[in-house]
Amino acid sequence: MKKENSEIDEEDMPDTFKVVTIDLETADFTVVMNRGDARVLGLRALDRVKVSRDDRSITALVELTDSVVGVGSIGVLKRGGGILKVAGGEEVRMVPAQRPRSIEIIKKIMKGLELEAEEIQVLTEDITNHLLSDVELAAFVTATYINPMNNREIKDLTMSIVKTGEVIDIDGEPIYDFHSIGGAPGNKITLIVVPIVAAAGLLIPKTCSRAISSAGGTADILETIANVTLPSHRIKNITETVGGVIAWGGGVNIAPADDIIIRAEYPLAIDPYSQVIASVLAKKKAVGADYLLIDIPTGENTKVPDMALARKYARDFIEIGDGIGIHVECAITYGGQPIGRAIGPALEVKEALQVLEGETPSSSVVEKALSIAGIILEMGGTHENGKRKAEEILKSGRALEKFKEIIRAQGCDLKEISSGSVRESRYVDEVRAPKDGYVASINNRSIVKICRAAGCPHEKYGGIYLHKKKGDKVRKGDLLYTVHSDHRRKLQTALSVSKKLEPIYIEGMVIERVPRDGHHII
Repeated sequence: MKKENSEIDEEDMPDTFKVVTIDLETADFTVVMNRGDARVLGLRALDRVKVSRDDRSITALVELTDSVVGVGSIGVLKRGGGILKVAGGEEVRMVPAQRPRSIEIIKKIMKGLELEAEEIQVLTEDITNHLLSDVELAAFVTATYINPMNNREIKDLTMSIVKTGEVIDIDGEPIYDFHSIGGAPGNKITLIVVPIVAAAGLLIPKTCSRAISSAGGTADILETIANVTLPSHRIKNITETVGGVIAWGGGVNIAPADDIIIRAEYPLAIDPYSQVIASVLAKKKAVGADYLLIDIPTGENTKVPDMALARKYARDFIEIGDGIGIHVECAITYGGQPIGRAIGPALEVKEALQVLEGETPSSSVVEKALSIAGIILEMGGTHENGKRKAEEILKSGRALEKFKEIIRAQGCDLKEISSGSVRESRYVDEVRAPKDGYVASINNRSIVKICRAAGCPHEKYGGIYLHKKKGDKVRKGDLLYTVHSDHRRKLQTALSVSKKLEPIYIEGMVIERVPRDGHHII
């Protein structure tokens, strides 16, 4: 007689299942089980199982179903199936797995307790091996946001992240690099700085990130016209032959733990202090950077709103950089309004190309790019007046030619590389000044929210172009900014967000009139 589920002995529990492939991709490893099998194995949703075939295995989270897979089968999602190299109808072995130790380590962070180096290594390995669910990763990100790590912990986290992936060994030295920690919209200067530095004869393998809380990271921006997803051997080769590269750090297996953490940060739109430093330094260590310049945009409605926090970031970057063998310098830069006029991937590529072509669409972009490039040229002692040298390279056209050389090496297939070759968005609408006055302020966070409503960063042609900047005089009806999108619905959503947030504040020269009441001023 067939036994009921509750009477099945442990040795009778099934451990071999027939695979049903499911064309669905998730950030973590997931399998789908029939509820009947789950009851027999004593499993609940989000429990863990080890799935193996021959010498390959994954640890996956369990989701339950009554209908997607039948009893005796297991649904394997695309990512897990690729690692197991298994097809539908084949068999795999599956057994319950223990919860990772990292969960208790995350709870320790929640309590504000300091982690040992070994605990940080375990946590990083579990993240890299996809042993934590999205919920658990979100808990880790939130915990470090509330209770930032100290510098010793950040140093250990940085080196643990480096150990999780490849290290690119570039022939030639020294290696230069720079990174902006973000917070100021429109900060497209990487597309200008890298070719200037490379044209000066220095090696600069710039790995960059995608947006977490912004309208577009450098990788999102350049991807409009060039391939940024390069394997490590291509980054090495292009750097050695061309002098510079601008590649997405997540496209190679350098610091993979960091990319998993960034995916957890994205929906929360937060960037914890500890992660900012560890993320940047880990990726720069992985490409062998000897000299690193950190750009810290500072101002109201940025990631770093005041000078006190900016200086703390600078001190900690320098100290931790010393601890891992990188000479770090920091530039605290003005971030009180967007850098330049264009915010959004395609719009920013166009503005950067205009600068490289010798135009000045915005003095803030030119000034910042030359200043940052100049500091890098001075860091290794190769140039005494770096900014002057950077300006000479830009004006001579050498930076533009180097930029074209870099992106052609990265796979750009545009017949003509120019600002005029970047196409416009399909839909555009205008926002005009409601009154006379002066632009008193531009709210960075509101600008970003409008851009994201327009589709940024995934929709490359969404964004905002500012026709007025802080301090500009305006008349009622003057054009303040245009909103761009490739989708009519997203454009309307962005305009609605714009109307609600009013990102540009206009003020008259007379702020308020105070009338007299008898002999007393009210």
